[in-house]
Amino acid sequence: MTANTQAYEGQYEGLKAVWLKAGAYEAAVLPDIGANLIAFRDTERGYAFLREPAVDELQAFMERPMVHGIPVLFPPNRFEDGKFPWEGRVLELPVNETDRNNHLHGFLYNIPWQVDGFSADALSARAVFSVKVAKGDAVYARFPFAFTVRLEYTLSGEGLHQRVSVRNDGEGTMPCLLAFHTAVNAPFVPGSAPADYTFKLTVGERWEMGADGRMLPTKRRLPLTEAEARMRDGTQSPFFESLDNHYTAVPQNGRNRMELTDTRTGVKLVYDVGTGYKQWMIWNDGAKGGYFCPEPQVNLVNAPNIELSPEEKEQVGLFALSPGEIWEETSRLYTIG
Repeated sequence: MTANTQAYEGQYEGLKAVWLKAGAYEAAVLPDIGANLIAFRDTERGYAFLREPAVDELQAFMERPMVHGIPVLFPPNRFEDGKFPWEGRVLELPVNETDRNNHLHGFLYNIPWQVDGFSADALSARAVFSVKVAKGDAVYARFPFAFTVRLEYTLSGEGLHQRVSVRNDGEGTMPCLLAFHTAVNAPFVPGSAPADYTFKLTVGERWEMGADGRMLPTKRRLPLTEAEARMRDGTQSPFFESLDNHYTAVPQNGRNRMELTDTRTGVKLVYDVGTGYKQWMIWNDGAKGGYFCPEPQVNLVNAPNIELSPEEKEQVGLFALSPGEIWEETSRLYTIG
């Protein structure tokens, strides 16, 4: 049972925010910057679980809000030459990663979302956000599908729960490609160091990247190295080497998750994502320490540009929503210890 629950509009470093509070936990969402959940904290123990921008980083964060909090990527990651083949036509997405000539990260992470509502009861605090894309919108001009993405966060004594849904509002089929560029602090415990952390990630095989340096996968899957395999049993450091890798997701005990353990205190942060996420991306910013990004992805990067059989499309998470259909998945962040 949780006491002292609150949900209210306020400020986060001068930016409009919706705050949720439940017992020791608090969280903040920035609706005007992609509904980014920018903070998740345990205020009693002084834990900050997500990477937040420092005051002198706010301008840089607003210009590039992909490496703090939990940004929404739709469609996620890279598309070769900005091209997006779909049902007999080829969409032209803007090339915004010019050095590799790719489109990167989609259209929802930096635009305003609507605050549908927020509330609190005796057990939890809750907020709902949505973005609706229709003909005539700026997003539609670049990604011509009518759809609604809805994001719901609930905070309670059991941690932070996320529910996301995508609804096809158009007349034809649409791709449902989504990821979260989740930036997790390591360390999240005051007084601990990056060397105090080990993590688990429920991965299977690593996708081979093309030899041209554009960070686009081939169809070939590689066995894990001995060092990568230690991610699966939770004994590896998040910074064991520079990581910018893509992996298949293979649930363990029915769950698809990342677990980050502070070995000095024994506290574990669990990021339990749904099995609808078929892929994991992991990026640690050159293994500098301080934070890393375990990113659950519905689909394989650049999947529309890869020749795949219907069975392979299902395996890599490339699928369509028919008019009126809804795709939905949930995730949860919580601590043990």
